[in-house]
Amino acid sequence: SVVPGRGIKCKLCTKALKKIQMLAGDDPDEAAVAAALKKGCQAMGRAKGKLCQQLVNKYRDQITEGLQNGDMPQDICTAIGICQS
Repeated sequence: SVVPGRGIKCKLCTKALKKIQMLAGDDPDEAAVAAALKKGCQAMGRAKGKLCQQLVNKYRDQITEGLQNGDMPQDICTAIGICQS
């Protein structure tokens, strides 16, 4: 069963993490990821940025770990349960 709006959330998550990954650069440390999380959400505009921020706050540890492991944005979003595999 697919939760309504899950597809949109999945797209948002993937898009946000792609942006954040780009901002964090290759092999980012925790500070680089933290800065990128903040910047990445701001770059998405107000409404989406707010959702992005909630996402980041809720799953900060998993997102940070995923980015530091070099995981793909889609895989990170799937791992935290936002996207279906």
